[in-house]
Amino acid sequence: MDFLVKLAENFIGIFNAGGENLVGLITGILPTLIVLLTFVNALIALIGEDRVTRFAQFCTKNIILRYSLFPFLAVFFLTNPMCYSFGRFLNEKQKPAFYDASVSLVHPITGLFPHANAGELFVWTGISSGLTTLGLSVMPLAVRYFIVGLIVILIRGICTETLTKMMWKDPANG
Repeated sequence: MDFLVKLAENFIGIFNAGGENLVGLITGILPTLIVLLTFVNALIALIGEDRVTRFAQFCTKNIILRYSLFPFLAVFFLTNPMCYSFGRFLNEKQKPAFYDASVSLVHPITGLFPHANAGELFVWTGISSGLTTLGLSVMPLAVRYFIVGLIVILIRGICTETLTKMMWKDPANG
């Protein structure tokens, strides 16, 4: 009998935990994302969608800017996870590489710009804790971490775009 009681308690416990998680999202990140999305759309409307689109197209025409400056601007201004919405300015075959570059930048940017990925700040504090313990400045590490992050996202973006092009080729046409 105890087994059935424990089974029932654990079964409903899964749903209680899911409900608590949902309430946490509703009172935590979802309002922030909704307000941020509203702000960004309002800002684009004020600047003019044509101007924003032209700037985005300028950034995305060049492969170097597409996988360095463009993901940086997305992560810096929109933060994680809203930054991925910048992919709307890219053609379909470039979106996987943009996502790969952007998702790879959300940790390296945190040392210099904690707002960009505040939910994962523990990664940066874990990395920098040794310097902090020694009483040393973390800024040289933050700058190096950021620069290496930019190099890595550029490499990842180019590699992912190349792989995406290969996978999207029509096998019937060689």
